[in-house]
Amino acid sequence: MKTVIIVQARMTSTRLPGKVLKTVLGKPLLEYQLERLQRVSLADQIVVATTVNETDQPIVDLCVRLSIPVYRGSEEDVLARYYEAATQFAAEVIVRVTSDCPLIDPELIDRVIAQYQENHPRDSYVANFSLDRRTYPRGLDVEVFSYQALKEANQEAFEAHQREHVTPFIYQNPTRYTLAALHGDRDYSYHRWTVDTPEDFALIRLLLEELTPVHPQFSFQDVLTLLEQHPAWIEINAHIEQKKLVLSEVN
Repeated sequence: MKTVIIVQARMTSTRLPGKVLKTVLGKPLLEYQLERLQRVSLADQIVVATTVNETDQPIVDLCVRLSIPVYRGSEEDVLARYYEAATQFAAEVIVRVTSDCPLIDPELIDRVIAQYQENHPRDSYVANFSLDRRTYPRGLDVEVFSYQALKEANQEAFEAHQREHVTPFIYQNPTRYTLAALHGDRDYSYHRWTVDTPEDFALIRLLLEELTPVHPQFSFQDVLTLLEQHPAWIEINAHIEQKKLVLSEVN
């Protein structure tokens, strides 16, 4: 099964425009993330799915420099963008990550892909979180699902939040799709390592500046260890609330 990591990325984020190309130690955040994704052993390809907007040309330019394939599609209809990218690159299994996660953990992604592979075709969707439970820090999220489920979602999802957030149609239909989640042994969900605000970026910059020079292939456990040494850093963005995803009633 050809497994493709598809990274959705755009420059026009509302709370921190241009966040994916903000630099730390002279390197854009998206480049950090793509380098980490290249260490995922169970994926066959990485594709960045950005928009047709001229404002996203810098993302394309970065990917060209890094030899990462790019697909350009709709800004608002992210589900269609994912489906079209997956179709163009002949993906049979899609690994969904978002571009605001520069600390994403390759080993954790491999564990989620492995769980999907081990239970295929029983499971249509595996993630490292579920709607009612989260154990990993926000910013390490990964979803793995079949091309068939993505195709059906693209054909049948009509509500705005289903088009914008790609996977709600799948996990809103648990009688149709078999859903599974990989949870950790300990609850680290209070950590926020995604980049959506200036405070988020301030924390990520500290972590990258500290870890990259000495251990560029750090794991999320290394980040936890560093934060144990600097507990005040956790408070930098502890007050930031994740934007709510308003879901309609489960079908």
